[in-house]
Amino acid sequence: MVTPELVTIDVRAGAAMESQSGLAMLRPRIWGAFARPAGSKVAAIVIHPTSNFMGHYLIGALAERGVAMLGLNTRYLGNDAVLVLERAIQDLGAGVKWLRQQGFERILLLGNSGGGALVSFYQAQAEALTIEDTPAGDPIDLLPEDLPPADAISLNAAHLGRSRLMDTWLDPALIEESDALGSDPALDMFNPENGPAYSAEFMMRYRAAQKARNARIEIWARQRLRQIRAAHDGPRDMAFIIHRTLADPRCLDPALDPNDRIPGTTVWGPPRAQNYAANSMGRYTSLTGYLSQWSQSSRGDGPANLAHTSVPVLLLEHTADASVFPSDNDTWASAAAGRAERHVLRGGNHYLAGQPHLVQEAADRIAAFSQRL
Repeated sequence: MVTPELVTIDVRAGAAMESQSGLAMLRPRIWGAFARPAGSKVAAIVIHPTSNFMGHYLIGALAERGVAMLGLNTRYLGNDAVLVLERAIQDLGAGVKWLRQQGFERILLLGNSGGGALVSFYQAQAEALTIEDTPAGDPIDLLPEDLPPADAISLNAAHLGRSRLMDTWLDPALIEESDALGSDPALDMFNPENGPAYSAEFMMRYRAAQKARNARIEIWARQRLRQIRAAHDGPRDMAFIIHRTLADPRCLDPALDPNDRIPGTTVWGPPRAQNYAANSMGRYTSLTGYLSQWSQSSRGDGPANLAHTSVPVLLLEHTADASVFPSDNDTWASAAAGRAERHVLRGGNHYLAGQPHLVQEAADRIAAFSQRL
């Protein structure tokens, strides 16, 4: 058994009030759990924009198979209100650079859940850096040396990206952005008159209305950003709330994008309760954070970025996943056509919770993939 050790990595300073910790602002750092088997030459980073992956289920399993593992956090651990993806990939780059400094010959990026889009964004920019600012128009000090390329990507139950989630999970039945409860019954997925089962006509209207609501939020966010920044010595950013962000009809209708998931649930609980909850996906955000992560102008589209990479890709598909669906996996595979190796974990839920045999199967597949790099 390999015991992980705590790793501390200094990173470049970001925006004002990026953290409420004065210490973090004076000396910004990211933290990781590092497990190094003796003699290992291959290392993997598992990372997520905000989740704590220092206790990730693959760290021990892959270390036992000879793959060094770094469960790394970004500076936005536990708080995505001001998260800027263009800064988050800089944090991932600090982790890749640190592993190179330890002498590893090959590095694999593990993108689990929301980490899939992040590692794809990173690798695309590491291979060809194009970014000079954020979607809010703020300069970003990315340099080629900040983003050393990795050698491969593994996507494990990977979401397509936060902007794509917002376009498919946002509740289009909400009438006024300031009213969390008001709902248009003709667009309400929780109105039994609409389903489940949901008709093709309803789904067409529903998906179009989701995209339209997200577009309206972006128009408002850009207008507000211009307004506050036009004021002399005014604020550079502002917080706001996006109500009802977990309303994907696939959660209630197993005939939509069918797999082995349990209908009527999400990764976090019943969909209606989560949709109206005080804390849910993208609920608390800022103008700059929303534009970078959730808006249709976000650069964090996972498959679009993956298509601009050249490295081998392993795609692990969990067939009982309640938030990553078969069409999502097909989209990932198409983006990496000709270099994607697909493997199905039968009955796997999103985090393989309570499924130790599938954790071992995933680790076997990833370890074999990494040894072929």
